[in-house]
Amino acid sequence: MTTTTAPAPTVRARTRLNGQNLSLAGALVVVLALFGVLNDNYLSLPNLQVIAEAATITGLLAVVQTVVIICGGLDISVGSQVGIASVVSAMAFTGAGSDPLTGMAAALAVGLVVGLVNGAVIVYGRVNPTIATLAGLAAYKGVAQLLSDGRAQGYVLNDDVFVFLGRGAVAGLPVMVWILVLTAVAVHLLLKYTDIGRNLYAIGGNDTAARLAGININKYLIAVYALIGVVAAVAGVLLTARTGSGQPVSGSEGLELKAITAAALGGCALKGGKGGVGGTLLAVALLGALENGLTVQGINTFWQNVAQGALLVVAVVIQQRRSGERAIGLPA
Repeated sequence: MTTTTAPAPTVRARTRLNGQNLSLAGALVVVLALFGVLNDNYLSLPNLQVIAEAATITGLLAVVQTVVIICGGLDISVGSQVGIASVVSAMAFTGAGSDPLTGMAAALAVGLVVGLVNGAVIVYGRVNPTIATLAGLAAYKGVAQLLSDGRAQGYVLNDDVFVFLGRGAVAGLPVMVWILVLTAVAVHLLLKYTDIGRNLYAIGGNDTAARLAGININKYLIAVYALIGVVAAVAGVLLTARTGSGQPVSGSEGLELKAITAAALGGCALKGGKGGVGGTLLAVALLGALENGLTVQGINTFWQNVAQGALLVVAVVIQQRRSGERAIGLPA
């Protein structure tokens, strides 16, 4: 049977996404203006650069989380994957006589393997993606701690390549931000202009129809989770470059919540079939601006977790209202 591609998103769906993007852009402007009034240094170029750099790792994970949510999946283990990659990159770097390419290659290889394992468990083990990756969240965190004995590993700030990745700039923008921009553009083009992207939307929108149309759903799911593993490994390498050592937990814990929140706020329907990179990036910027604003105002960091959880609930409630589905336990 020949493979066919899904139709393009409807005008109504595109209008909703555009409206949501405008709302996010407006919220971002409000947050920037509010904290700019409260603190004179908030809108300074150095602080805006800090916001951009801090949001890069979350942004990378949110972009690929967008892909997996579009095709009807979810990956809760991305934070732990970043931790493994960070530790492996630093340990391989040190073990290979301070060779940065060896460290990065080892991290990418581990990321690919972890992603393939997630995909295989979901596809061939027939395990719900949420449960499979929830198990991965705990397991990969444990592996990272076992490899590192629970401590930061290696020291990379004496290496020019890692320093360039973590602290360098090109054309006035940090290298980390360039990596996020290039990744986001590549994923956007993949989703919007290729048969692969259209098939991903089809799988998330109606997997039965997609299967009947000849789309190999198993192949797509495994490929998507492998992609997440590789990009999470890139994020792990950047975490190592930014902090100067391999971090098994610090810097990576909680990234899964941030990535999922950004994707949901950006318009991804958690049931699949809807979403886009543009909205996700706006949500990442909003979360980064809010987190930095709370920090510069000296507000307890625990409130940042409260804000993230609240935003995720708000995003899901808005989705449910727009879908017109009956609330659980309530009359229609």
